[in-house]
Amino acid sequence: MKRKALAGPTGFVLAIALAATPGYAGPADQQGADLAKELANPIASLITVPFQFNYDFDVGPRDAGQRLTINVQPVVPIPLNDDWNMIVRTIVPIISQEDIFPGAGSQSGLGDTTQSFFFSPKRPGPSGIIWGIGPAFLYPTGTDDLLGSGKWGAGPTAVVLKQSGGWTIGKLANQIWSFAGDPDRPPVSVHAAVSLLHDQRPVDLHSQYRDDV
Repeated sequence: MKRKALAGPTGFVLAIALAATPGYAGPADQQGADLAKELANPIASLITVPFQFNYDFDVGPRDAGQRLTINVQPVVPIPLNDDWNMIVRTIVPIISQEDIFPGAGSQSGLGDTTQSFFFSPKRPGPSGIIWGIGPAFLYPTGTDDLLGSGKWGAGPTAVVLKQSGGWTIGKLANQIWSFAGDPDRPPVSVHAAVSLLHDQRPVDLHSQYRDDV
């Protein structure tokens, strides 16, 4: 299977930034820089709704299938106290696919939802490291047997990053194992890792690499 990221890991992220923190004050350039820095941080104290577009081709044993996935990824910070936030990051895939194996036909609808809960300090550590850790859950929201696993799952997730000199670099990963669901479906064990590399300067470089096992 081959993947082309129409937008997201190697393209653009469309994000709707909503008022989760006090309004930005200061010169317009500084406001833009501050907002870009927040948007590059997946566990920032800012409500965002990114959309990621992936196109997979040569899918299946005969390399004849194709799949278009739009991941709707709202991120909502919840203040716990003066020192800690809980960041809720949800990924809802909207999928259209065809011929993923001989005779499969075409399917469109929702895939399984992944929801992560990161417990993160509100302020970076002494070395500027930003981190969060918590549980991740898999919900069987697939609207077709070929779009979802039919399983409930859970496991750990973590993110660590550093922002310096206009750059953001870091890693986000999770591991999910199924624990319940349709007994006739195979168990799920999924590892996902995203390497983050962002340049928040006026000419923007935005790159992510995703490794799913």
